Amino acid sequence: MSKVEDFLTPKEEQEIVNAIRIAETNTSGEIRVHLEETTSKPHFDRALEVFHELKMDATELQNGVLFYIAVADKNFVICGDKGINDLVPVDFWESTKEVMVAQFRKQNFKQGIIDGILMAGEQLKKYFPWSENDTNELSNEISKG
Repeated sequence: MSKVEDFLTPKEEQEIVNAIRIAETNTSGEIRVHLEETTSKPHFDRALEVFHELKMDATELQNGVLFYIAVADKNFVICGDKGINDLVPVDFWESTKEVMVAQFRKQNFKQGIIDGILMAGEQLKKYFPWSENDTNELSNEISKG
């Protein structure tokens, strides 16, 4: 098994998907999680590639958020699209990363990801509230590469 397959149990993955559903309940924003073993590219550059590959830049309001995790590299990046980046406080993504790192240091990877998702969901809800004609534009499932 690869490090990606060993990183989270199926139950933990389902709990993360449920957290995405909860976070997206009150917002038109879209949240995705992508896991891969490693990358030879700078992590931020690879996260932007994945952001585009997953069509997260195609949301109507430019309010997609990607949690990219390179498991073997022990590195992760949070990418927000232009719509959300223009509105959240300057230090928001860094403070979200700090909350996640606190859990990761205790080997609580699932909880760290969930905490980050829920924090992003709160900001999305604040700036991009759900409306009656809102549709879930992107899958909530964890993608793997």
